[in-house]
Amino acid sequence: MAVVYDTTMTPGKLELLAGWLPEQPWYAGSGGELRKAGGFRLDDPAGEVGIEFMVVAEGGHAHLVPMSYRGAPLDGAEDALIGTSEHGVLGRRWIYDGVHDPVLQAQLLALIEGRAVPQDQSVSDMPNETVESRYTGEPFPGGPAAVVNGPDGTELRFPGRPAVRVLRVLRPDADAAGAAGYVAGEWTSEDGGTVRGPLLIVG
Repeated sequence: MAVVYDTTMTPGKLELLAGWLPEQPWYAGSGGELRKAGGFRLDDPAGEVGIEFMVVAEGGHAHLVPMSYRGAPLDGAEDALIGTSEHGVLGRRWIYDGVHDPVLQAQLLALIEGRAVPQDQSVSDMPNETVESRYTGEPFPGGPAAVVNGPDGTELRFPGRPAVRVLRVLRPDADAAGAAGYVAGEWTSEDGGTVRGPLLIVG
């Protein structure tokens, strides 16, 4: 079980993302102020890596940013580093665009296949029941995925299996009909209401 600490991070996540997000090929905003609009966590069975799927909103756009938090740099992932931050309890943390982190990839597949329980972002050991996953295909193979970033989002490609599409720009009306699987969740709209839609689509 991942422990969620009631402490500070300096700089904060939104501060780091304010510089990182506009550099991404799928970014749809205009450089305005960011706000946290939703998301969930997953547990690392080894208890070493923090895993969070954060929805970050700016004006009328909501972006999905999977992040992994590590106590040391991840070898070979320099280009995926969002930044470093001082955690009030754990010390320095290296924060990565989590689609490139093999631990996050493995737990994401476990979520898609129904083997992992999504957790609340702010409370330890509290399942997030708003997150729904479905998958009807064969189990995914082990090992890291090839990561392909583009203007439409990010694909995780595994040999012999459909691609896992991370919908970096979220839309309630995104079409998951006919897909082999999906993960859906909720986020807060610009007017304060709650909207729901796919976060990831398989195939």
